[in-house]
Amino acid sequence: MTRRMRIDDLTALAVPSQPALSPDGSRAAYVVRTLDVDSDRPVDRLWIVGTDGSGAPRPLTSGPGDTTPRWSPDGSRLAFVRSDDGVAQVWLLHADGGEPEQVTSLRLGAGAPVWSPDGTRIAFTAPVDPAPRGTGPIVTTRIDYQADGVGMLASIRTQLHVLDLAGGTCRQVTDAPEHAGEPAWAADGRTLAFTRRVGADSDLTFRTAVHLLDVDDAAARPRVVALEDGVAAAVSFAADGSLLVVGHPGDLVGHAHLFRVPLEGTVGGEPVDLAGHLDRNVMPGATAYPGARPVDTPEGVLFCVRDRGCTHLWRAADDTTTPVLVGDGRVVSGLSVAGGVAAVALATPTSYGEIVVVDLATGAERVLTDHGASLADIELFVRQERTFTSADGTELQAWLVRDPALTGPGPLVVDVHGGPHNAWNGAADEMHPYHQELAARGWTVLLVNPRGSDGYGEAFYDGVNGAWGVADADDFLGPIDDLVAEGIADPERLAITGYSYGGFMSCYLTAQDHRFKAAVGGGVVSDLVSQFGTCDDGTCLSAYELGGMPWAEPERYAAMSPITRVADVRTPTLLLHGGADLTCDLGQAQQWHTSLRQLGVPTQLVIYPEQSHAFVLTGRPSYRMDYARRTVDWLEQHTLAAGRPRIDVAHWEQRLA
Repeated sequence: MTRRMRIDDLTALAVPSQPALSPDGSRAAYVVRTLDVDSDRPVDRLWIVGTDGSGAPRPLTSGPGDTTPRWSPDGSRLAFVRSDDGVAQVWLLHADGGEPEQVTSLRLGAGAPVWSPDGTRIAFTAPVDPAPRGTGPIVTTRIDYQADGVGMLASIRTQLHVLDLAGGTCRQVTDAPEHAGEPAWAADGRTLAFTRRVGADSDLTFRTAVHLLDVDDAAARPRVVALEDGVAAAVSFAADGSLLVVGHPGDLVGHAHLFRVPLEGTVGGEPVDLAGHLDRNVMPGATAYPGARPVDTPEGVLFCVRDRGCTHLWRAADDTTTPVLVGDGRVVSGLSVAGGVAAVALATPTSYGEIVVVDLATGAERVLTDHGASLADIELFVRQERTFTSADGTELQAWLVRDPALTGPGPLVVDVHGGPHNAWNGAADEMHPYHQELAARGWTVLLVNPRGSDGYGEAFYDGVNGAWGVADADDFLGPIDDLVAEGIADPERLAITGYSYGGFMSCYLTAQDHRFKAAVGGGVVSDLVSQFGTCDDGTCLSAYELGGMPWAEPERYAAMSPITRVADVRTPTLLLHGGADLTCDLGQAQQWHTSLRQLGVPTQLVIYPEQSHAFVLTGRPSYRMDYARRTVDWLEQHTLAAGRPRIDVAHWEQRLA
């Protein structure tokens, strides 16, 4: 017998990610994340499975913080990062299991391991601090002194290190004011490629170039080889010695591209944009932004792009691009290639993710894992795809989460995604368990990809630049009107929610329109002027997203900022915010909450201590579930007619205590 998903079921999820194929392609190591209620933390463990489908997956480590598995070139060992005391270090594990061995002991920890071609060395990034922390004030002349999830960075710089496995020695091989990105080894086993900002004003321009460094030449210094006037996000080597670079050729606007960059002594010619003709964003992968670093193969370069909300795997070869792993509601993250197969983590409309291998010659797919078995008795409300047309004729892709047995109009909540350049899709989604709970309670959840969303071409992607809220408000209000006219949504029971940019839109729309009976804003932005100087990427947003600096565009900022019209708000509003959020500073939620309180609008502010902006996906399980429960309760309390059931908040608070 099946049942509907509840918010409590979040703790039963086991979500695989970060696949790594052994050099012969016979085995896949990967990470499985679960939520431990007793310790109140996410738990990451390494697992392994054969790619021929003949054996069951089995755990390799016990965690709780084991990530980024990387095979040695001979396939005998796995290097990975373990973090169980707040400081991550590199560990080694024999491929057949056993006790892992810690091989770094750096005071501030170490990053993802990258094996040298001969397997004798491991390169990685690690933060360095020239002075003991807490011994003095933070002094900076630059503005890149903080980062969400890390904190203040005025004296901490991420630099490249090389570990010699035979001797156990670890050398720091770069030393600069700017951070170094994850490295890649050249075939010569002595040259590293990496990204790093360039220019005296790189904290203002964000210029990030690709550098090369000979780590065996003590006198060598990093030299710029690509994107000196652009923004490089990721770099790797191709088989012919050229570089594969994901980034922007100029300003940080529009899609990221995939470039093949010839180097001296390799295939000649100018850099080539391998995927620009697709008019799709290349996705190197990040938290809440699925994708993977490109990988060169004999048949061509494999890479990920965002298409109509989904992230898909494509191949570029001989001036052509072809799909490898695509389809509605399918989302690819992570990529490893060996032995003629590619391994990815794949989410679908009915799965939060499994490890899948693809035969690169035939395209045949094989699912290797069944970590969703823990939820086998749960039937998800699958997202129903819709298409709407905005007032100016723009076509909008959207999804409804709704019980198909429902008839007649009922309560509706529009959930606005973040970014603004992220996107909804049809895959199952662990970040928003309240969608399933609301649908089970008779709600319709509307998920719209408005202009600014990723996967519909660069013009659509840039459609909100300089006009946050102003350009996309009708992309939400129009579909709501359509659903009311269709008899799906009750006009007297409408609500809005969203996180990050979605939190911004929750504030913006309730200041512009009185149709919403309840609002829930997470990680909100309420004042774009004060965001400029307080958030970790505030200057970047002003330069490339908001049309200029606040003092140069005061009328534009006033039109976009919700705080300008806060006196017009009538909607009861719940605000949920991480206490250590540096991407959308806590002060943004405090301003909105204080203003509503002064105006007599029902409001509540919930602060989750020490949580970063990404806590709704990576934070403490109790906080993630609390966020979801409070969202459901607030919407039901302020939107539904009297007599409908409500969540017993006191009961849940007692359980969390």
